[in-house]
Amino acid sequence: MIRTTSAAVFLTITVLSGSASLRADELPDLGEAAHAELPPQLERKLGERIMNEIRLREPSYVDDAELADYLNRLGSRLVAASSNPSRDCQFFFVRDNTVNAFAMFGGFIGVNTGTLLTAQSESELAGVLAHEISHVMQNHLARQIAREKQNSIASMIAMAVGVLAARSNSQVASAAIASAQAGSIQAQLAYSRDYEREADRLGFQMMTQAGYDVRGMGDFFGRLQQAGRVYENNAPVYLRSHPLTLERISDMQNRAQGAPYRQVADSLDFHLVRAKLRVQMSTPREAANEFGKQLRDKKYVSEAATRYGVAYSLLRSKEVAAAQREFDVLMALKVSSPMIAGLAAEIRMAANDPAGALAIYRDALQRYPQSRALVYGYAEALLAVGQYEQGQHFLDSQLQVYSSDYKLYGLQARTFSAAGRRLQQHRAQAEFYLLQGQLGPAVEQLQFAQKAADGTFFEQSAVDARLRELRKLQMEEAKEKRNGG
Repeated sequence: MIRTTSAAVFLTITVLSGSASLRADELPDLGEAAHAELPPQLERKLGERIMNEIRLREPSYVDDAELADYLNRLGSRLVAASSNPSRDCQFFFVRDNTVNAFAMFGGFIGVNTGTLLTAQSESELAGVLAHEISHVMQNHLARQIAREKQNSIASMIAMAVGVLAARSNSQVASAAIASAQAGSIQAQLAYSRDYEREADRLGFQMMTQAGYDVRGMGDFFGRLQQAGRVYENNAPVYLRSHPLTLERISDMQNRAQGAPYRQVADSLDFHLVRAKLRVQMSTPREAANEFGKQLRDKKYVSEAATRYGVAYSLLRSKEVAAAQREFDVLMALKVSSPMIAGLAAEIRMAANDPAGALAIYRDALQRYPQSRALVYGYAEALLAVGQYEQGQHFLDSQLQVYSSDYKLYGLQARTFSAAGRRLQQHRAQAEFYLLQGQLGPAVEQLQFAQKAADGTFFEQSAVDARLRELRKLQMEEAKEKRNGG
């Protein structure tokens, strides 16, 4: 079951249904009705608030830039092949061994790590994501919640909590539904099958356009259904919250059979991410022994990923020299990935060689400029070698492109602090807090910046102006709370 800590912020959408009666281009346009009930700006605001709660308070949230990079690359490829390629979707992992995935307000899509480890190919994982993206594109959650005509943000979040609880935990459901005054939540589940059929068809079309093996969707869910029959009451959580039918499985398989055969090789990063997760799920020594056994027995899908698993395990156990030796063997395979470059740099940092790590990051960013993990690593390395001015310029350039990346502001605050620039430190720290929904701490940091004596007239003026903006936001939030929002 998905845990319902943090006020049950996970919003699971029931997934996958199937019918061959309608083609994808005959789907009804559900988007406009949803927008009439819940404007996109409000939906995004809801999603950001809930996502901030997850990041700050949900212990199962996976805060790993490399894993997030991979999942967002995969998701972005699918979104680009959708009917709305400009739609902003963000993907994240939840550390949970069960199989599940869920769409939330505003295009935020979560995936349990167990889903990745259960998938036997990248196309199977893509099938799960394509289905969830289809729910987002069709505004299913917004339409489902907004039709209750609850006007305040607080009541909409409470409604969403009730939907989750009703699908995952009957005891929590009664309390959540009562607190939300949403007795019609159970009725919402009845019409979700139509949404599932739409998401099946659109997801299939998306996979085709993105170049994935369309058999992956049917294969993955067919295997889950078999597991459900075997385990009966202990069926995979995905089946308990996302009921499958023989009709839907049959429909997916028929669609795959009617499509041109396409064998799609998994990316190296798919196997590297799986290896990294397996290391994190056990002790470093156990992981190193397991990957070592696979190498000795030659029982692996990807030798490079298996050797990566050995080197990463040794690094986690602080056996730095051994990790470097294993990494050298990995490099002899002539493979390339931002994750491999990141591991090389981490080993150099662990060996007290930040200059060596800096060189690796600098070279890797030339090849993989979109990798957020490498960006963060490079900024950390600049900080470690004392190149504060260069670090400030680098982070400024990144923030011009990724202005909503709170981690960049956190690194910027640390860099300014190391350089003794107090006003700029507090100003950057304020943005770090603000982007995580912590308005009070952000205001406090700007007040500290006002008191700093090392700013220019223009810097002080910018702080004053920003503080006025945030105080206005505080007043608006206070008014919203007084009005029941």
